[in-house]
Amino acid sequence: MRKIFFLAYLTMLTIFGYSTVQAQDINFNESWKFYNAEAKGAEQVTFNDNNWRELNLPHDWAIEGPFDIKYNARAGGLPFHGTGWYRKHFKMNADAKGKVVRMEFEGAMYDGHVWVNGEFIGSRPYGYIGFEFDISKYLKYDGSDNVVAVRLRPQDLSSRWYPGAGLYRSVWLKIDNPIHVGQWGTYITTPTVTKDLAVVQNETVVVNKSKNKVKVNIKQAYFSPQGKLVMSVDEDTNIEANSSYTSELFCNIENPERWDTETPNLYSVTTTITQNGNVVDVYKTKIGLRSISYTSEGFFLNGKKVRFNGVCLHHDNGALGSAVYRRADERKLQIMKSMGVNAIRTSHNPPSRELLELCDELGLMVQDEAFDVWKMEKVPNGYNVFFDEWGERDLKDMIKRDRNHPSIVMWSIGNEIIEQKDAKNGWRVAKKLNAYCKEMDPTRPTSAGFNHSPAPYDNNMAQQVDIAGMNYKPLGYSEIHKKYPQLPLCGTETSSCTSSRGVYHLPIEKYQTHKSLHVTSYDLIGPVWAYPPDIEFHYQEQNPFIMGEFIWTGFDYLGEPTPYGGRDNSTNGYWNDDWPSRSSYFGAVDLCGFPKDRFYLYQSQWTSERMIHLLPHWNWKGMEGKDIPVHCYTNCDEAELFVNGKSMGKRVKGKDLTEIKVVFNNYESNTFQSKYRLSWNVPYKAGNIKVVGYKDDKVVQEEQIFTAGKPIKVSLSVDRKEIHANGEDLAYVTIRIEDKNGNLCPEATNLVNFTVKGAGKLIAVDNGDQTSVESFQGNERKAFSGMCLAVLKSSKIAGEIKLIAKSKSLKSDLIIVKTK
Repeated sequence: MRKIFFLAYLTMLTIFGYSTVQAQDINFNESWKFYNAEAKGAEQVTFNDNNWRELNLPHDWAIEGPFDIKYNARAGGLPFHGTGWYRKHFKMNADAKGKVVRMEFEGAMYDGHVWVNGEFIGSRPYGYIGFEFDISKYLKYDGSDNVVAVRLRPQDLSSRWYPGAGLYRSVWLKIDNPIHVGQWGTYITTPTVTKDLAVVQNETVVVNKSKNKVKVNIKQAYFSPQGKLVMSVDEDTNIEANSSYTSELFCNIENPERWDTETPNLYSVTTTITQNGNVVDVYKTKIGLRSISYTSEGFFLNGKKVRFNGVCLHHDNGALGSAVYRRADERKLQIMKSMGVNAIRTSHNPPSRELLELCDELGLMVQDEAFDVWKMEKVPNGYNVFFDEWGERDLKDMIKRDRNHPSIVMWSIGNEIIEQKDAKNGWRVAKKLNAYCKEMDPTRPTSAGFNHSPAPYDNNMAQQVDIAGMNYKPLGYSEIHKKYPQLPLCGTETSSCTSSRGVYHLPIEKYQTHKSLHVTSYDLIGPVWAYPPDIEFHYQEQNPFIMGEFIWTGFDYLGEPTPYGGRDNSTNGYWNDDWPSRSSYFGAVDLCGFPKDRFYLYQSQWTSERMIHLLPHWNWKGMEGKDIPVHCYTNCDEAELFVNGKSMGKRVKGKDLTEIKVVFNNYESNTFQSKYRLSWNVPYKAGNIKVVGYKDDKVVQEEQIFTAGKPIKVSLSVDRKEIHANGEDLAYVTIRIEDKNGNLCPEATNLVNFTVKGAGKLIAVDNGDQTSVESFQGNERKAFSGMCLAVLKSSKIAGEIKLIAKSKSLKSDLIIVKTK
C-alpha cells in the first residue's frame, strides 16, 4: 500500500477538499452516518440523513447487542442480521478531475451494495474479501457535496459462528494519476533463497487509463530491514492507451537477512513510475526473503524442517466483535506466541490485512483459508448461495491481495466441505479451485481441511491439493500415510477440547454437559469427535511425518457454544436449547485474552524456556479432608508438590503418568495414560499448595497458590502504560478481585463499575464467561472466576486516560495510561 497520509490531511479532505493530486491512499474511516434498518431511497443524494447516527469505522453494529434468545446462539446470540445503511458526505476539488479515484472496502459484512451520488457502482456478497470500485466518473469536482451510500444485508442462518455486521474493516479513498500501479499490483517472489543469495522476482502491473500511448520508467528499489538501499533495477517501456503492462524485473541480493519464525526480517520495495522525468506514482510493498518446501515427510522453512505449533483463529476479537483494531490483533497474536505458537490458520475465511501484516512482523506462519463451504450448504443462507458466481473471483482476489506476505506458507481452499462425500463431483471442484491457486501463485502449496476420512482420500479429493489437512483423525494418521505414502499430511484441526477459565468440577468426570453451562478446566471434556491435547501430542510423536497441528482453537470466539445448544444442523440451525450459553469453549485462551489452564499444557510442549503451572485453585470450603486432584503442566524434568509446606512427592516428566478419562469417536479405551501432565491426589486443607520444578536436579521454576480469604479489593493492571494518541490505539486493563494479601479470589463474581476520565474512553468490557448476557459496551461488569476486563481507546489528543474501578464493599483502584 502507498504511504498513508495523516489525520490532518483527512480533515482537510472532508472540510476543504483536495489541495493536491499526488497518488495517495487516504483513510476514509471518519464521519460516516449509520442507520440500522431499511431506509427507502437512502442511496439518493437528496436523502435526509440528519437524524442518523454519526460514527467512525471500523464498525460492527451487532456487537452492540443486546444478547437475546430470539437470535441464534450459534452466531453469538447477537443481532448480526438485518439491514444496515452507511452514508458519507465528502468534497472533491477541481484539481482531482482527470485523476483516477477509487474507493476500497477492506471488508463489508455482508452482501454489500454501493452507490455514489445516487448511481449504483457495484456489489460484493462475501463479507470477508476486500474490493474496490473506480468512482471517478460519478464524482462532482466543483467543491459541492458527494455522497457514498452502502447497504448491507446479512442474513440469518448465513454463518456457523459470529460473523459481525457492518463496515467492520477500513475504507480508503485512492487518488491516482492515470498511470499508476494497479490494485494489489505487485507480485514479488523469491525463486532462490540461501544464506548467501536471494533471487527476487518482481511482477508489477502498471495501468494506463489515459487516452494516449505513454512511455514510462519503472524502477524497483529494495531496502534492507534496517532501511538501507541494497539493490535497484529499472526498465523503460511503452504502455498503450487504456491498457496495462506487467513489468517483470529481478535482482540478486547477497547475504540476505532471511525471514523465519525467530528472526522475521522484512525488506521494503519501492516501485516508482516516472513519465517525462516526473514521478507519477510510488507504491510500497513489504516482503520477506525465505524459502519453503514440503514432502510427505514434513514441511521446511529455509531448508530446516519445522513443525506447525498452530492454532485456528476466528476473526472476532471478543468484546470488540469483528471490528478490526490493529492492537487487538497484535495482542491476540502476542498471547499466542507466548504459548509457543508458530502458525495461524485463518479459519475459515480471508483475514484482515492487519492480521497478516502482524504475522509478517511477529514471525508467525499462516495457512490462509478461503471458504467454509462450496456448493453444498451447511446453513441455508451460507456462502454456497454465492459460490457458483463468486467462488473463483473471491479465491483469486484473496491470493492476489495476500501473496506478498512472507508469513503465508499455504493456501486453503476449504474447510470440512460437504462435497467430501460426493465421489463423482467433489474432487472436480477441488481440482478447479487448486488450479486457480496455482494460476495466481504457484510458489505455495495448497491445502484443505478434511474430516470425513477416509472418503476424501478414497474419492480423489485430497489428491487435488498439495497438503491434505486431517481434522480430528489422530488415530488415522498412520493408516492414511501407509495407504497414500506420497501425500503430505497435516493436522489442520485438532483436539477441540473445551473449558471455562477457572472452573473445576469434582469428581473428575467425562461428561457431555454440566448444569452450570460451564466446562471443567481439567482439560478433558469435548464433543464426540474431540479429545484432550495429550492424545494429539502422542500421535504426532508416533507419526513424525505429520507436519504438526492447528488446535481448535487458540482463542474462544463468539458463537458455536459446543458442547451446549445444538449439533450442527440437527436443531434447524439454531443452538438456543441451553441459553444463555452463547460463545465458544474451545479456546486455550478465553474471550478476554486470559489464559486457561490448557494454555500452559501447550506451552509445556511448545516452548523451551522453563515453565511450570499448577491447578486447580485452592478454595474448597466444605471439602476438608477429601482428595483434590492436583495437576501440573511443565517442561521441567521433575516436579515436587508441597501442601502447607509438606512434600507430596516428586513426579518425573515422561515416567510418572496421569490417567485421564477419554471418550471420542473410534477410540476403544476409556482412559489414556498421559506423560504430558503430572498429578497428585491430596486431602484438602486450607493454606497453600506449591509446585517446584527441577532441571538436572536444580530448582528452576516454582508456582504457589494460596487459599484466598474474603474479597477485599479491586486490583488493576494494564498491558501497556503508554499508547498512541491516534484515536485507534487500545489499552487492555485486567481487573482482579483480591483478598487482603493480594491473592485472587477464584470464585468472586463481584460487580465492578468503571469511570473513565481524560484523553480516551471505555469501548468494551468482558469477563470471559461464555454464559454472560451483560453488554460488552456498558460501564460495569461482573467478575468471572475473580477477573474481568476493560478496554480503553485513545483519543487524538495526547494526555492521560484515568480508569477508576469500584465495587460495593471493596477497596477501589485506579490506573493511568499515557497517550503520546
